[in-house]
Order: sequence, then structure tokens, then C-alpha cells
Amino acid sequence: MRLLLYPFTWLMLQAMLLVLGLFSIAWNLAAVVAYPLLSRERGRHFGRAGIARGYRWFWRIAGWSGLLRMDARALDAMSHEPGLIVIANHPSMLDAVMLVARLPRSFCVMKAGLARNPLLGPAARLARYIRNDSAVGMVRRAVSELKAGGQLVMFPEGTRTTVPPINAFRPGVTLIAKLAQAPIQAVFIDTESPYLGKGWPLWRLPPLPIVFKVRLGERFAPEPDTQALLTRIEAYFAQQVRVASRPGR
Repeated sequence: MRLLLYPFTWLMLQAMLLVLGLFSIAWNLAAVVAYPLLSRERGRHFGRAGIARGYRWFWRIAGWSGLLRMDARALDAMSHEPGLIVIANHPSMLDAVMLVARLPRSFCVMKAGLARNPLLGPAARLARYIRNDSAVGMVRRAVSELKAGGQLVMFPEGTRTTVPPINAFRPGVTLIAKLAQAPIQAVFIDTESPYLGKGWPLWRLPPLPIVFKVRLGERFAPEPDTQALLTRIEAYFAQQVRVASRPGR
């Protein structure tokens, strides 16, 4: 019976990723039209809220399928809190989709190449996401957006986790917090699934259902010594991240 269901569940999982991709393309086309028509403030609000709403619909569809479940209700209490930095561990390609879905004020740091991609860049520009092509420019723009009331979502590991419990943290987040005088909220993404982790191919079917749960951790105030704060937060994450026992890749 399991062998008979395998093609069906595989196709369903791929269909959900296709839905996510089609939403991205459609929203980027809408952003091309909206960008020149809206002021910076209206475009920022419209762009971020639209991305969040689309991601929430994706998770709703995924939940209906029974294959992919996400519980990020813990984020709702701070969903409209201005000037907040949200940092999380990074087990999967879907992590940003989880957090942004529940944080409609949020913006992210994007790879410069993705920001220039015609199928991905327009929505990012409308939402005033930050490119990482210049460290100084990235910090300056992030501080400006935080002071304007946005929420910065960052993954201090810089890439998906390769060395559990976490990769070494990259500098930047504590400097941004200091310059913007913004608190840093730790968030943990717990999962037993290897799905879309580093090295996991899109075509491979993982054990089902795939379940992600988001929980809140400690909140850190900005400090003058940014390196000491980064070291302390990294140690805290290394202690608090739950390392799952996963099947081999």
C-alpha cells in the first residue's frame, strides 16, 4: 500500500512547491505594476502585507493536504510590534516562508543576485527588502527600515544549518541592533524532518508528515559591545536548538 501511495504523495508535495512558485511569479508581476504607482511608504506596506498573506495561504493549503504542517502561532503576539529584529535557526529552505507568513511588517536581507532576478526582484523592491551586495549599505538600510517601524527577519548562520546544532553566526545583526536601538527576539524552528535542509534535493520524498513548529526564545537588548553580544546569542542558540535524529541523506 505504501508503495502505491508513494507516487501520489510525491506529486502532491511537488504540486505544493509549484503553488508557491506560481504565487511568487504572480506577485512579482503585480509588483512591477504597483512599484511606480505607490509611494515608498504605501509600497512598503502593500508589498510586505501581500507577501505575508500569500505565504499564509500556502501554509493553509499545505495544512489541508496533511503532508506539510507549520505551527507558528507563537509569532502572532509580536506580529505588529515595530522596530524588532527576529533571528532564527535555519534548518530548511522554508524557514523565511514560515516567519514572514506571520510577520506582515517584516523585511529580509536578500542575496543581491536574487534581488536583481526579474522573477523575484520586483516584489522584493516593492517591499523594500535589503540587498547584501554591500555590507555597509545593508546595515544602513536595515537600520533605516527598523526606525521606520519594520521588523527585520535574519538567519545569523547565513545559510541553512550544515553543522548541528547551528553554524557559526555571522556578524551584522548585533551591529544593526546597536545602531537602530532595536531589541533582538530569538526564535527557534523545531523539526524532525530533513526536508529542504542543506543537501536535500527537491525531488526526494521525506518521511511524512513534515512538521515545523516555531517557539519563542529570549529577547536581547542591544549592547555597545556588539561582538560580545553576538557570542552570547550564538552560545544561547547552540544550547537551545533542538537537534533531531534524522535519516541519512
